[in-house]
This record gives sequence, C-alpha cells and structure tokens, in this order.
Amino acid sequence: MNRLGLVAMLALVMLQSAIACSSKKEDDGTTPLATTEELPSLTIGEDTPNLLLTWIDEKGDMHVELKPADVPAEGRTLVRVVVSDREDGTKHLFYVVDLTKKRDDGTYAARTMTRRAWESEVEKRRSAYLAKIAPPPPPSPTGAPSATQGPKPTNEPPVVASDLTVIVYGADWCKPCHQAEDYLRSKGVRVVKKDVEASPEAAREMSDKLEKSGQRGGSIPVIDIRGQILVGFSTRAVDRALAKASSGTAL
Repeated sequence: MNRLGLVAMLALVMLQSAIACSSKKEDDGTTPLATTEELPSLTIGEDTPNLLLTWIDEKGDMHVELKPADVPAEGRTLVRVVVSDREDGTKHLFYVVDLTKKRDDGTYAARTMTRRAWESEVEKRRSAYLAKIAPPPPPSPTGAPSATQGPKPTNEPPVVASDLTVIVYGADWCKPCHQAEDYLRSKGVRVVKKDVEASPEAAREMSDKLEKSGQRGGSIPVIDIRGQILVGFSTRAVDRALAKASSGTAL
C-alpha cells in the first residue's frame, strides 16, 4: 500500500472512532430518563374503605382523617393517601390527591409524589409559619452585649415516671413522633408506638380518643398519658402530663 493509501485509511479509522465516542457520550448516564417512576393508578371515592388521609395545616402539622369529607378546606389541595390493605404508597413513593378536583363520577385521581417532596412541603410550611410568628429581636442598649441568649434555666425538677406506659399514635415518616418517643424514653417511660397509617385499628382508636377528649381531628403525634390526650409534641405539655400521671390524678 502506498503512502497516500495509508494516510487515507488512518483518517477513516480516526473518523469512525470519533463517531463511536460521540455516540457513547450521548448515553453516558447523565441524561435524565424520559420517564419517572410512578405508582400504579389509584382512584378513591367518598366511601372508599380502609383509607388513611393525611393533610398538612399552615403550621406544618400533619392531621389524619379516615374519609375525604372529614378533610377541612385548608388541607384539601394536598392530601396523602394510604390504603391500609395495599403496600403501594407506603415507601419512598406516596399517593397524593387534590380533594378540590372531583371527577364527573365523584372520584378523585391520585398522583405519585416522592417521600422527599412530601417532607419538603411539610418543612416549607413549618418554616414559613415560624418565620411569620417569630417576634422581632429586642433592641440592644448601647454598650450591652448583643449576642443571643439561650433559654433560661428552669427550677422545675426532672420528671421521673418509670412505672408509666404511654401510647404514641403517629407515623413512620413523622419527625415529631420520633422526637416524642425519644423524649418519653429519656424520662424512663415505657412507650407503645401505634402507626395510624399502617393500622386502621390504631387510626380509629386515636380518633375515638380525640373525640372523647373533645379534640376532633389533630396533628400527629397524639399522645395518651394515662387518659390525658396531647395533640402534637411539646416537652412542657408532656412534663405536666407525666407529673400529673405520677401523682395519681390522671384518668
């Protein structure tokens, strides 16, 4: 083969290699997939059984209802749906519905939402509410230190209630629920966890206790300390209830 032919062949090989590299680069794994992961389709109605519906209020607190009609107007645009007899929608992908958009046949179509997106929505509302109610910092007098002071120490004795058993109604993804459990255990309290999303019986039990205590609906966790029903988690409220239960004055 003469010199000119050899150069032409080398040029052809280099061109083919360049085309191959270019083709591989287009599929290097960085291009987003054309489709995203979706749960199987789901529709619910007003009378669909075994529903657990979670809605978020403006404070970022989560509330659980059993029927679409029980979800108030403020929470109807974004409601998480768990059907207790099916596993779909209980892991990293959630079902959510907009209860303001009823279809012609009276049902609601669910869509897929990631757990991370749901938790981000909760945190966004909570942060916005805390920013709205936060008092402005007091002006510092001239010459006075302006550093933010920590909380004042209290003279209240620690609550010890090692003989108590407390029920915490919550959900696996609920951070305040886990915080309540950890705090109660730090007080030496035996904690019984009941997941209102995994168990319809637990959800009904929680609703019955809320109704009997005059607190229809409520954010989770719901804490039962010897008949004292606390909605949400507050260390001060828990301490008061534990002290009352330890003194034998609780129900």
